[in-house]
Amino acid sequence: MKRTQLLTTADITREEVDFLINEAEKMRKKGTTNDLKGKVVATLFFEPSTRTRLSFESAAQRVGASVISVADASTTSTKKGETLADTIRVFDKLADLIVMRQSVPGATAEAAKFTNKPIINGGDGANQHPSQALLDMLTMHRECGKIDGLTIGFVGDLKFSRTTHSLLYLLCQYKVQIVFITPDALKIPSEYLDLLKKHGVPYTEEKDLEKHIPSLDVLYMTRVQQERFADPAEYAKLKGCYVLNAAMVKKGKPSLRVMHPLPRVDEITTDVDDLPQAAYFRQVENGLYMRMALLKYLMS
Repeated sequence: MKRTQLLTTADITREEVDFLINEAEKMRKKGTTNDLKGKVVATLFFEPSTRTRLSFESAAQRVGASVISVADASTTSTKKGETLADTIRVFDKLADLIVMRQSVPGATAEAAKFTNKPIINGGDGANQHPSQALLDMLTMHRECGKIDGLTIGFVGDLKFSRTTHSLLYLLCQYKVQIVFITPDALKIPSEYLDLLKKHGVPYTEEKDLEKHIPSLDVLYMTRVQQERFADPAEYAKLKGCYVLNAAMVKKGKPSLRVMHPLPRVDEITTDVDDLPQAAYFRQVENGLYMRMALLKYLMS
């Protein structure tokens, strides 16, 4: 197994997922390495990010690489009219690997045409977020001891959730059951239902969150993403459509795990945070080790 780009989860095999989970656990035990000493990682973020950018930068430093970063698109020459192609050609000369986030779906795949260096999609609009999906798989495996056999509920904004979209491509290679819990306006796009049908993964579409909590092994909450709405009134109408609190969590199995890609707005109340079921901050830590594994995998 060898790849030099991570643009989408659509072409990642189960063997790669299992391999990367094992590699991430090795990184957890090591803590820091010099595997990529002398290498330079560029993080180009043309859309706001806290966890993904800083997670990749921390991961790079922990495997011995140095980092150059763009955290605000307004500080780059794109503000002067430079094309994405020219920006990537420049960073191709400065770095050994590029992590890029863009608000336009497919932008990282387009950028990959202008570099021979490894490139990672750090999120492209409502399309894909492959490193998040991989760290989510690591979290499920670590929290539940397995992935096969899990019943996983996805809740909230599934229309625009690139984390959910990316994760489904990986989960369809395992023996899982899926419950989608959304309002009509934020339902999962049909192409992902077709994907599950193709792989024989059973799923249901529901609206009542509390009713389904007792049957779930993993409850994956998502926020309603204000930045994806052209109409503020539509966002205001849907914001807060599902709010998970501690009393609701306690109606589930003791082994239930609550995940969230973060940032959280109001969809999980803070009284959930101290429950053993709350895995979302452990999820952040898992992201560090998964990204360490990814950087080593793509650059070694």
